[in-house]
Amino acid sequence: MTLGTHRNTWIEVNLKNIEENISNEKKILSENVAVFAVVKANGYGHGAVAVAKAAKAGGATGFCVALLDEALELRAAGINEPIIILAPIRAEDVAIAQKESLSIPICDLEYWQLVKPHIAENLPLYLHLVIDSGMGRIGFRDEEEIKIIEKNIVEHPTAQLEGVFTHFATADELDTTYFKQQLKTFKVLKTALITQPKYIHCSNSAAALMHPELEISCIRLGIAMYGLSPSMEIKPMLPYQLKPALALFSKLTQVKWVEEGQSIGYGATYKVAETGEWIGTLPIGYADGWLRDRSGSFVLIEGQRCQIIGRVCMDQCMIRLPKYYPIDTTVTFIGESYNESVTTDDVADYSGTINYEIVCLLSDRIPRYYI
Repeated sequence: MTLGTHRNTWIEVNLKNIEENISNEKKILSENVAVFAVVKANGYGHGAVAVAKAAKAGGATGFCVALLDEALELRAAGINEPIIILAPIRAEDVAIAQKESLSIPICDLEYWQLVKPHIAENLPLYLHLVIDSGMGRIGFRDEEEIKIIEKNIVEHPTAQLEGVFTHFATADELDTTYFKQQLKTFKVLKTALITQPKYIHCSNSAAALMHPELEISCIRLGIAMYGLSPSMEIKPMLPYQLKPALALFSKLTQVKWVEEGQSIGYGATYKVAETGEWIGTLPIGYADGWLRDRSGSFVLIEGQRCQIIGRVCMDQCMIRLPKYYPIDTTVTFIGESYNESVTTDDVADYSGTINYEIVCLLSDRIPRYYI
């Protein structure tokens, strides 16, 4: 994808806020609990490599990703700390993971049989056994199968059982009934193991924030590291203030006076009011991750709320202005403008989704600048 450095739309990422979020999390954890920074999906849209380096500076021990390619990107950038790939990789790529000292998940016996023929003989293969405690996604659910896979790994000349983990489905809810059920299941199934892996992890951001007392060896800090709450439900209950790291800006490319009754945008869905209106055009659209469902939402110019009108186009969108503004006036899509702000949560609420989706969908063609 071509990076749009010659276009006036950009993202600013405050790396100090990422460092501070990690530092604050470490303060509520036991000293022996390590922080693994989750930088999958291009660091939740913030930029994986830059975020990883900031996370390390903030005290992260290692990193979590979803794809082998994401792990390789970090290695290519000179990041040598432990990296856990959380989703199964292709069996034929296992030797690549070995060569780069990457940890991979093992989620069932069938997958193990596929992986075994591809394991290189002269390099260790670091495995994290996945327990499905109630997420229903990947992982073992049966004690006997866990015993079988452990025996297979222990008897293998190069495979090493480095970790065991699960994932909570409802840790971001105030009702802890299902969370406690999952935690109990994880503990029970984990006891089927004879060996004690180096890394025992189950806490995502929500669990790390709301249940820092869990007896584990590391946490996986994702959305909270970026300064965003795992859910609106637990946001008022957080143990410290999260500092958002990402802001999104653009600049006006054209401003025009449009007379009463004229149409704006595809489908001619917006009609200019009786008095006429100032209309501004911006170089950002749904190909950048600013989706069509944002039509009708607000952006900020010099602290003034301006509504996105008509349908968001692929590469551009239009806004209604309270007055004339010159070309190149900065427009805030996410972030602060004078004494006003529009947050990622505001955008998510308008779009009927979660803050994760807003930042993760921001296209790689938008340049990221780090402050």
